[in-house]
Amino acid sequence: MSKAHLLISGRVQGVTFRASTKKKAQSLGLKGWVRNTEDGKVETVVEGEQEKIEKLIDWCKQGPSLAKVQNIEVDWKEEQEGFSNFEVRY
Repeated sequence: MSKAHLLISGRVQGVTFRASTKKKAQSLGLKGWVRNTEDGKVETVVEGEQEKIEKLIDWCKQGPSLAKVQNIEVDWKEEQEGFSNFEVRY
């Protein structure tokens, strides 16, 4: 099991980024959460197999069709939180 913290910047709010991220993460069998930040970014914490997390990161580089991703900061973590699902947080 691996864990990553992602901070995604660009035009990523108001373009279904959170809902699309949740759907993609669930399709990969990943657990964690995604939310908007006050400074206009999208933040997500995800746990699962590293290969599947890397697939989610690759997907986040594009995001949904209306998004314009400029940058993704990835911070790999060692500790696990043991999430039971993947959710959108508000």
